[in-house]
Amino acid sequence: MTQEAISTDVVIIGAGPCGLFAVFELGLLDMKCHLIDILDKPGGQCAELYPEKPIYDIPALPVVSGQELTERLMEQAAPFGPQYHYNEMVEELEKLEDGRFRVKTDGGLVFEAKVIVIAAGGGSFQPKKPPIPGIEAYEGKSVFYSVKRMENFRNKKVLISGGGDSALDWTINLQPVVQSMQLIHRRDGFRAAPDSVNKMHALVEEKKMQFHLGQITALHGDNGQLTGVTAKGNDGQDYEIECDTLLPFFGLTMKLGPIANWGLNLHENLIPVDTEKFQTSEPGIFAIGDINTYPGKLKLILSGFHEAALMAQAAFKYANPDAKVTFQYTTSSTSLQKKLGVA
Repeated sequence: MTQEAISTDVVIIGAGPCGLFAVFELGLLDMKCHLIDILDKPGGQCAELYPEKPIYDIPALPVVSGQELTERLMEQAAPFGPQYHYNEMVEELEKLEDGRFRVKTDGGLVFEAKVIVIAAGGGSFQPKKPPIPGIEAYEGKSVFYSVKRMENFRNKKVLISGGGDSALDWTINLQPVVQSMQLIHRRDGFRAAPDSVNKMHALVEEKKMQFHLGQITALHGDNGQLTGVTAKGNDGQDYEIECDTLLPFFGLTMKLGPIANWGLNLHENLIPVDTEKFQTSEPGIFAIGDINTYPGKLKLILSGFHEAALMAQAAFKYANPDAKVTFQYTTSSTSLQKKLGVA
C-alpha cells in the first residue's frame, strides 16, 4: 500500500536553529513548511549536544542556552503552523515531471513540495563509539549511547564513560535513580560546565558515586548483558569495575548519509551553494547552515540565519516565478504583523 503524499510548499530537512528560522522567513512569504529530523526533538546540535551550554554570539541575547534558543525559535515559527516529523531520516529525493520534488523517509512518509531546504547541520547524528572490542554485542541491551527514559536505569549499576556535558549531566541526573553510579574519564579535566563538574565531585565526596581515572579496554558479560569492564589506569595498570550498564558519551559524529546519493555536487562532504540564493547545483533545492559551503563560510548560527533570509526570497521566486514580491519590514508592514498575530 503506497503512503499518500503530504503536499506542501517547502520540505525542510533538519529542525535545528537554521531550519527553524527558515520557517519564519518562508512564513512571511506565505510558504507552508514541513520539517523532517532524524532526532526525536527540535534543536539539532543545540538540543542534542549542548542544551544547557551557554551560547554567547546570538545578536541581542548576551547569553542563551541551546534549549532556550530552540524554544524561542519554535515560538517565533509557531504563527505559521509548521508541521514537525521527528525520528525520520530522508532516504529518497527525486524531482517529478511537474517540477515538484518527492521526498521519502525511512519511516514511510512521503512528501511532495515545490522547494527543498537542506538544513541538516553536517548530516545525520550518530554516536561516536569507543574502540572497545566486541561492544556491538552489548549495544541496546546493556550499552546505550543515549538516555531516552531515566526510569529504564532504575536500580542499575551504571558506569558512564566520558568527560563532556552529556557524561556529567547524566551522571548527576541518574545518580538518585540508579543502584550505583560510577564515572570513568581518561583525565581529571572535563569539557563540561564547571557547575556540573563541581556537583559530580561533591557526589564523590559524599560517597554517593565513584570516579575513576582511566580508559575502558574490555567488556565482560554474557548474551549482551554486562557484568563488568576492565580499565587501564593512567599508571598503566589494569583494574576491574563492576557494572551492569555502560553509557559511553563520546559525543556525536555527523554523517552525510543518504544526502550523498541525491545527485547534488559535493565538496568534502559539504554542499556548495551560491551566496545570492544559497541554492545547490539542483534548482529548487537550497542548503543553509553547517551543511553548505562557499568562499568565506563561517559555521555560526548567526550566519545560518542570514542564509535562511536570502534563501527564503529566492525560494519564493523559484516556486512562484510569475508572482511579484514586495520586500517589507516586520516593523512597519501591517500585513506581516497580521501574519504574526500582533496587529
